[in-house]
Amino acid sequence: MPSLPIIETDQVRHAGNAPDGGAFDAPSLIRDDPYHDYLLRLGDDSLVLGQRLAEWCGHAPGLEVDLSLANVALDLIGQATHLLDHANDGNGDALAFHRDVLDYRNCWLVEQPNGDFARTIARQTMFSTFQHLLYRELAGSPDRFLAGLAAKAVKEVAYHRELACDWTVRLGDGTDESAARMADGIDWCWRFVPELFEVDARLEALIAAGTVPDPRGFEAEYRSALAAVLGEAKLAVPADQRPILGGRRGHHSEHLGHLLAVMQHLPRTYPDATW
Repeated sequence: MPSLPIIETDQVRHAGNAPDGGAFDAPSLIRDDPYHDYLLRLGDDSLVLGQRLAEWCGHAPGLEVDLSLANVALDLIGQATHLLDHANDGNGDALAFHRDVLDYRNCWLVEQPNGDFARTIARQTMFSTFQHLLYRELAGSPDRFLAGLAAKAVKEVAYHRELACDWTVRLGDGTDESAARMADGIDWCWRFVPELFEVDARLEALIAAGTVPDPRGFEAEYRSALAAVLGEAKLAVPADQRPILGGRRGHHSEHLGHLLAVMQHLPRTYPDATW
């Protein structure tokens, strides 16, 4: 499979309100440092998925589900706040609201549109299972910040995982329609799973230093856990598909740009406003 192009953010001319109405070179908030990059990966995953789940507020199938998804969204945004604050000397808001899409480091899975409720649950099952295993391992990091955050967040993510897996089983082992929708959601999201375990040079440097866990070390456990959930839901494990990669390098789908346009609208329109 041909590799996707790597887009270097410091070579991109960002659109902005230059005096002549054209574009200007916006100062980058990205540092050329593997540790900083890792903080962005974790923080952006949580921020983008939290924003996606917040879109369900007032639209979920029932009040209890509405509150559950809102609480998961708040947990994820809380994680993102700590991670992005740490990545930018206490000013995580700048990273959240004043980066362009090419500077985001989240995986493709979390930026995908909600679709119907089943597709949202499929996405959540796949990501929360990964995040739970990652934070379980990251809690043993020698880095005090990462270890402390992971030790706290892993308890929240355990609930996220349980909630999503329970709904996967309920929908998969429900009516013919709910089973078909759940199967479609799993199939849609499956191609984004390989990116969760991709290890590039930046991540490899942190793994070699013993700072962070190697996700490949728990990939087999992850796939076994998903297979068990799908088996209980009476759904088939999808065949492997052509993986979609590149989010960790700023290569994203069009969906992330639309999400950021909504999320960043007020801070960019009124940059000097205080709340």
